[in-house]
Amino acid sequence: MHIDAHVHVYPPEIEKNWKKIAETEPHFGTLCAGKAHKWGTVEDVVARMEIDGLDQAWVTGVAFRDPGLCRLCNDYVMEALKKYPGKIQGLAVVNPLSRDFEKEIGRCREAGFIGVGELLPYGQVFDISDSRETWRLAAACQENGLFLMLHVAEPVGRDYPGKGGMGPGEAAAFCENHPEVQVVFAHMGGGLWAYETMKCMKMILENAWYDTAAAPFLFGPEVFRAAVAAGAGDKILYGSDFPLLCADRYEKMFLSSGLDDDALSKIRGGNALSLLEKVRAFPSLE
Repeated sequence: MHIDAHVHVYPPEIEKNWKKIAETEPHFGTLCAGKAHKWGTVEDVVARMEIDGLDQAWVTGVAFRDPGLCRLCNDYVMEALKKYPGKIQGLAVVNPLSRDFEKEIGRCREAGFIGVGELLPYGQVFDISDSRETWRLAAACQENGLFLMLHVAEPVGRDYPGKGGMGPGEAAAFCENHPEVQVVFAHMGGGLWAYETMKCMKMILENAWYDTAAAPFLFGPEVFRAAVAAGAGDKILYGSDFPLLCADRYEKMFLSSGLDDDALSKIRGGNALSLLEKVRAFPSLE
Protein backbone atom coordinates (compact mmCIF):
# COMPACT_ATOMS: atom_id res chain seq x y z
CA MET A 1 0.00 0.00 0.00
CA HIS A 2 1.00 3.60 -0.61
CA ILE A 3 0.11 5.55 2.55
CA ASP A 4 0.42 9.24 3.35
CA ALA A 5 0.73 9.27 7.14
CA HIS A 6 0.67 13.03 7.70
CA VAL A 7 -2.20 15.00 6.14
CA HIS A 8 -4.01 18.10 7.43
CA VAL A 9 -7.55 19.25 6.71
CA TYR A 10 -9.45 22.33 7.82
CA PRO A 11 -13.17 22.50 8.57
CA PRO A 12 -14.81 25.33 6.58
CA GLU A 13 -15.54 27.19 9.82
CA ILE A 14 -11.83 27.28 10.65
CA GLU A 15 -10.83 28.69 7.28
CA LYS A 16 -13.65 31.23 7.30
CA ASN A 17 -12.91 32.54 10.80
CA TRP A 18 -9.16 32.01 11.04
CA LYS A 19 -8.30 35.64 11.76
CA LYS A 20 -10.74 35.75 14.66
CA ILE A 21 -9.48 32.40 15.95
CA ALA A 22 -5.89 33.64 15.71
CA GLU A 23 -6.63 36.32 18.31
CA THR A 24 -6.71 33.63 21.00
CA GLU A 25 -4.57 31.03 19.19
CA PRO A 26 -1.38 32.96 18.32
CA HIS A 27 0.56 29.90 17.11
CA PHE A 28 -2.22 29.07 14.67
CA GLY A 29 -2.21 32.67 13.48
CA THR A 30 1.51 32.52 12.84
CA LEU A 31 1.08 29.36 10.77
CA CYS A 32 -1.76 30.80 8.70
CA ALA A 33 0.09 34.04 8.02
CA GLY A 34 3.16 32.21 6.73
CA LYS A 35 3.94 32.35 3.01
CA ALA A 36 3.90 28.55 2.66
CA HIS A 37 0.49 28.05 4.29
CA LYS A 38 -2.34 26.49 2.27
CA TRP A 39 -5.89 25.48 3.09
CA GLY A 40 -7.19 21.99 2.35
CA THR A 41 -10.50 20.12 2.63
CA VAL A 42 -11.20 16.40 2.75
CA GLU A 43 -12.30 16.59 -0.87
CA ASP A 44 -8.95 18.18 -1.76
CA VAL A 45 -7.19 15.26 -0.07
CA VAL A 46 -9.19 12.62 -1.94
CA ALA A 47 -8.64 14.36 -5.27
CA ARG A 48 -4.91 14.54 -4.59
CA MET A 49 -4.83 10.88 -3.60
CA GLU A 50 -6.07 9.96 -7.07
CA ILE A 51 -3.35 12.04 -8.69
CA ASP A 52 -0.60 10.65 -6.45
CA GLY A 53 -1.77 7.04 -6.51
CA LEU A 54 -2.31 6.85 -2.76
CA ASP A 55 -4.28 4.02 -1.20
CA GLN A 56 -4.77 5.67 2.17
CA ALA A 57 -4.33 9.02 3.92
CA TRP A 58 -4.00 9.52 7.67
CA VAL A 59 -5.85 12.76 8.23
CA THR A 60 -5.84 15.19 11.14
CA GLY A 61 -7.08 18.70 11.86
CA VAL A 62 -5.21 21.37 13.79
CA ALA A 63 -4.13 20.98 17.41
CA PHE A 64 -5.49 24.06 19.18
CA ARG A 65 -5.27 25.10 22.81
CA ASP A 66 -9.06 25.46 22.79
CA PRO A 67 -10.66 22.00 23.27
CA GLY A 68 -13.77 23.18 21.45
CA LEU A 69 -11.81 23.91 18.30
CA CYS A 70 -10.07 20.54 18.60
CA ARG A 71 -13.48 18.86 18.80
CA LEU A 72 -14.64 20.77 15.72
CA CYS A 73 -11.64 19.42 13.78
CA ASN A 74 -12.26 15.90 15.05
CA ASP A 75 -15.93 16.06 14.01
CA TYR A 76 -14.85 17.03 10.50
CA VAL A 77 -12.44 14.09 10.30
CA MET A 78 -15.15 11.75 11.63
CA GLU A 79 -17.40 12.70 8.74
CA ALA A 80 -14.53 12.00 6.34
CA LEU A 81 -14.13 8.49 7.77
CA LYS A 82 -17.81 7.80 7.12
CA LYS A 83 -17.69 9.24 3.62
CA TYR A 84 -14.45 7.54 2.54
CA PRO A 85 -14.15 4.34 4.61
CA GLY A 86 -10.79 2.63 4.29
CA LYS A 87 -9.42 5.47 2.20
CA ILE A 88 -9.25 8.02 5.02
CA GLN A 89 -7.96 7.18 8.50
CA GLY A 90 -8.30 9.63 11.37
CA LEU A 91 -5.98 11.14 13.96
CA ALA A 92 -7.49 13.06 16.88
CA VAL A 93 -6.34 16.46 18.07
CA VAL A 94 -6.63 17.38 21.75
CA ASN A 95 -5.07 19.73 24.25
CA PRO A 96 -3.31 17.33 26.66
CA LEU A 97 -3.39 19.89 29.47
CA SER A 98 -7.14 20.49 29.25
CA ARG A 99 -9.77 18.98 31.52
CA ASP A 100 -11.23 15.64 30.38
CA PHE A 101 -9.32 15.51 27.07
CA GLU A 102 -9.21 11.73 27.61
CA LYS A 103 -12.93 11.58 26.91
CA GLU A 104 -12.37 13.19 23.52
CA ILE A 105 -9.69 10.64 22.69
CA GLY A 106 -12.11 7.88 23.67
CA ARG A 107 -14.85 9.39 21.52
CA CYS A 108 -12.55 9.50 18.52
CA ARG A 109 -11.35 5.97 19.12
CA GLU A 110 -14.97 4.75 19.12
CA ALA A 111 -15.41 6.51 15.76
CA GLY A 112 -12.54 4.46 14.31
CA PHE A 113 -9.56 6.81 14.66
CA ILE A 114 -6.14 5.13 14.63
CA GLY A 115 -4.03 7.74 16.41
CA VAL A 116 -3.70 11.05 18.24
CA GLY A 117 -1.91 14.02 16.68
CA GLU A 118 -0.23 15.88 15.21
CA LEU A 119 -0.04 17.65 18.56
CA LEU A 120 1.92 20.91 18.68
CA PRO A 121 3.86 21.22 21.95
CA TYR A 122 5.11 24.73 21.20
CA GLY A 123 1.74 26.07 20.07
CA GLN A 124 -0.24 24.27 22.76
CA VAL A 125 2.36 25.16 25.40
CA PHE A 126 3.28 21.81 26.89
CA ASP A 127 6.64 20.14 27.40
CA ILE A 128 6.94 16.65 25.91
CA SER A 129 10.00 15.95 28.09
CA ASP A 130 8.09 16.56 31.33
CA SER A 131 6.29 13.39 32.43
CA ARG A 132 4.06 15.45 34.70
CA GLU A 133 2.58 17.08 31.59
CA THR A 134 2.44 13.98 29.40
CA TRP A 135 1.51 10.98 31.58
CA ARG A 136 -2.24 11.48 31.06
CA LEU A 137 -1.74 11.73 27.30
CA ALA A 138 0.42 8.61 27.18
CA ALA A 139 -2.05 6.69 29.33
CA ALA A 140 -5.00 7.72 27.16
CA CYS A 141 -3.22 6.60 24.00
CA GLN A 142 -2.29 3.25 25.51
CA GLU A 143 -5.73 2.64 27.00
CA ASN A 144 -7.37 3.28 23.64
CA GLY A 145 -4.84 1.40 21.51
CA LEU A 146 -3.73 4.48 19.56
CA PHE A 147 -0.34 5.79 18.46
CA LEU A 148 0.72 9.38 19.06
CA MET A 149 2.13 11.92 16.60
CA LEU A 150 4.11 14.89 17.94
CA HIS A 151 5.59 17.90 16.19
CA VAL A 152 9.31 18.24 16.76
CA ALA A 153 11.93 20.21 14.88
CA GLU A 154 15.65 20.32 14.25
CA PRO A 155 17.46 22.39 16.94
CA VAL A 156 19.77 24.06 14.40
CA GLY A 157 19.32 25.95 11.16
CA ARG A 158 16.95 28.71 10.18
CA ASP A 159 13.78 29.64 12.00
CA TYR A 160 10.39 29.46 10.27
CA PRO A 161 6.71 29.72 11.24
CA GLY A 162 5.71 26.75 13.36
CA LYS A 163 9.20 25.42 14.03
CA GLY A 164 8.94 25.62 17.81
CA GLY A 165 11.45 24.71 20.48
CA MET A 166 10.92 20.97 20.94
CA GLY A 167 13.69 18.89 19.38
CA PRO A 168 15.49 15.54 19.60
CA GLY A 169 16.36 15.92 23.29
CA GLU A 170 12.78 16.43 24.37
CA ALA A 171 11.56 13.72 22.00
CA ALA A 172 14.05 11.20 23.43
CA ALA A 173 12.92 12.09 26.94
CA PHE A 174 9.32 11.35 25.95
CA CYS A 175 10.32 7.90 24.71
CA GLU A 176 12.24 7.20 27.89
CA ASN A 177 9.30 8.29 30.04
CA HIS A 178 6.64 6.45 28.00
CA PRO A 179 7.95 3.25 26.37
CA GLU A 180 4.39 1.91 26.26
CA VAL A 181 3.31 4.34 23.50
CA GLN A 182 4.24 4.10 19.83
CA VAL A 183 5.08 7.70 18.92
CA VAL A 184 5.65 9.28 15.51
CA PHE A 185 7.89 12.32 15.60
CA ALA A 186 7.03 14.53 12.65
CA HIS A 187 9.59 16.17 10.36
CA MET A 188 12.16 13.36 10.62
CA GLY A 189 12.11 13.74 14.38
CA GLY A 190 14.25 16.84 14.16
CA GLY A 191 17.21 14.52 13.55
CA LEU A 192 16.45 12.13 16.40
CA TRP A 193 16.92 9.15 14.07
CA ALA A 194 20.70 9.80 14.06
CA TYR A 195 20.88 8.73 17.70
CA GLU A 196 19.65 5.26 16.75
CA THR A 197 23.37 4.58 16.15
CA MET A 198 24.02 4.82 19.90
CA LYS A 199 23.60 1.51 21.70
CA CYS A 200 21.90 3.01 24.74
CA MET A 201 19.59 5.18 22.63
CA LYS A 202 18.60 2.31 20.33
CA MET A 203 16.77 0.75 23.25
CA ILE A 204 15.21 4.01 24.45
CA LEU A 205 14.00 4.84 20.93
CA GLU A 206 12.44 1.44 20.33
CA ASN A 207 8.97 3.04 20.27
CA ALA A 208 10.00 6.02 18.09
CA TRP A 209 9.01 6.52 14.44
CA TYR A 210 9.84 9.39 12.07
CA ASP A 211 7.75 10.89 9.29
CA THR A 212 8.99 12.79 6.26
CA ALA A 213 6.65 15.80 6.59
CA ALA A 214 8.19 18.97 5.13
CA ALA A 215 11.47 17.15 4.37
CA PRO A 216 11.87 18.83 0.94
CA PHE A 217 12.03 22.20 2.74
CA LEU A 218 14.58 20.99 5.27
CA PHE A 219 16.86 18.28 3.90
CA GLY A 220 18.56 16.88 0.83
CA PRO A 221 17.66 13.41 -0.47
CA GLU A 222 20.65 11.89 1.31
CA VAL A 223 18.78 12.23 4.62
CA PHE A 224 16.80 9.07 3.81
CA ARG A 225 19.90 7.05 2.97
CA ALA A 226 21.54 8.29 6.16
CA ALA A 227 18.51 7.34 8.27
CA VAL A 228 18.52 3.84 6.77
CA ALA A 229 22.25 3.54 7.46
CA ALA A 230 21.58 4.60 11.06
CA GLY A 231 19.26 1.63 11.47
CA ALA A 232 15.99 3.57 11.26
CA GLY A 233 14.94 2.40 7.81
CA ASP A 234 12.03 0.38 9.21
CA LYS A 235 10.70 3.38 11.14
CA ILE A 236 10.38 6.10 8.48
CA LEU A 237 6.84 6.94 7.35
CA TYR A 238 5.99 8.88 4.22
CA GLY A 239 4.05 11.96 5.27
CA SER A 240 3.44 14.83 2.89
CA ASP A 241 2.17 17.48 5.32
CA PHE A 242 -0.54 18.13 2.69
CA PRO A 243 -1.73 20.71 1.73
CA LEU A 244 1.70 22.20 2.36
CA LEU A 245 3.33 19.75 -0.08
CA CYS A 246 2.32 16.91 -2.39
CA ALA A 247 3.86 13.58 -3.35
CA ASP A 248 5.81 14.74 -6.40
CA ARG A 249 8.32 16.69 -4.28
CA TYR A 250 8.97 13.62 -2.13
CA GLU A 251 9.22 11.22 -5.04
CA LYS A 252 12.03 13.31 -6.50
CA MET A 253 13.87 13.02 -3.20
CA PHE A 254 13.21 9.30 -2.88
CA LEU A 255 14.47 8.57 -6.39
CA SER A 256 17.59 10.65 -5.77
CA SER A 257 18.31 9.11 -2.38
CA GLY A 258 20.11 6.02 -3.67
CA LEU A 259 17.81 3.68 -1.74
CA ASP A 260 16.68 0.44 -3.32
CA ASP A 261 13.06 -0.45 -4.12
CA ASP A 262 12.63 -2.47 -0.94
CA ALA A 263 13.66 0.42 1.32
CA LEU A 264 11.48 2.87 -0.59
CA SER A 265 8.51 0.51 -0.47
CA LYS A 266 8.76 0.46 3.30
CA ILE A 267 8.84 4.26 3.48
CA ARG A 268 5.92 4.65 1.06
CA GLY A 269 3.62 2.47 3.14
CA GLY A 270 5.12 -0.70 4.53
CA ASN A 271 6.40 0.94 7.67
CA ALA A 272 3.04 2.60 8.31
CA LEU A 273 1.39 -0.82 8.30
CA SER A 274 4.08 -2.10 10.66
CA LEU A 275 3.32 0.77 13.05
CA LEU A 276 -0.35 -0.21 13.18
CA GLU A 277 0.62 -3.82 13.84
CA LYS A 278 2.85 -2.70 16.72
CA VAL A 279 0.05 -0.62 18.23
CA ARG A 280 -2.44 -3.49 18.00
CA ALA A 281 0.06 -5.96 19.45
CA PHE A 282 0.58 -3.88 22.60
CA PRO A 283 -2.20 -4.68 25.09
CA SER A 284 -4.57 -1.84 25.90
CA LEU A 285 -6.17 -1.43 29.31
CA GLU A 286 -9.74 -2.03 28.14
